[in-house]
Amino acid sequence: MNAVDGSLPRERQQWILDRLRRDGRVVAADLAQAFRVSDDSIRRDLRDLAAQGLCRRVYGGALLAQPVAPLGERHHERAELKRALAGVAASLVGEKQILFIDAGSTNTALAHALPERRGLTVVTNAPDVAMAVLGRPGFDVLMLGGRLDPHIGGAIGSRTVRQAQDIRADLCFPGVCAIDAASGLWTVDAEETVFKQVIIEASGETVAIATPDKLVASATHHTAPIGAITHLVVSADTSDAAMAAYRNAGVAVHR
Repeated sequence: MNAVDGSLPRERQQWILDRLRRDGRVVAADLAQAFRVSDDSIRRDLRDLAAQGLCRRVYGGALLAQPVAPLGERHHERAELKRALAGVAASLVGEKQILFIDAGSTNTALAHALPERRGLTVVTNAPDVAMAVLGRPGFDVLMLGGRLDPHIGGAIGSRTVRQAQDIRADLCFPGVCAIDAASGLWTVDAEETVFKQVIIEASGETVAIATPDKLVASATHHTAPIGAITHLVVSADTSDAAMAAYRNAGVAVHR
């Protein structure tokens, strides 16, 4: 479908939605030029799409709204890539460090990749993460309690948050729902957002591991500004332009 002059709002919005599904994001200025309409017209289109839950508006445009699959399904999605990313992230861990590891399929892969006999303490709200290191030499495991959410795969809620607030860690690995170089980290669930904010605040450094879809995904709740992210681990085929945007924001990017 090509953008055409004089198109009706509904036609424009369908075209925008098709572009979002193809590219994961759109830029408002480019859309205004393509349709030869005002920036205000495009902003109204994006507001309408966002109100239907089809996109998330960001500065200068919009990102595709993508539903999050249950954790059990996510373990099987891009498993080889997640193992590769986890290996790079694990190389950032030093000896005798305390690690906050949030729930998530990529973080479960990280737990499996952590080196043994390093005197590491893993603090987690996720049973899958705890079981990945439990009994292996050189690991102490601290399991945070609370209500287990089967979709998230970890404990969330006020009890989990209170327990996390009593701990200080060297590194934290928050689960990534969406991330962008302008606004930072985003999360789908409100309670999960609070937990991520607490562990980021309680840690010396924060490592975000992002599969390619997380770099173009959208989520509802702003979790942390980009300045709160110390390291970003991305796939080898991430564009130079995308990596440069994160590096310009002060993030150490690891392919």
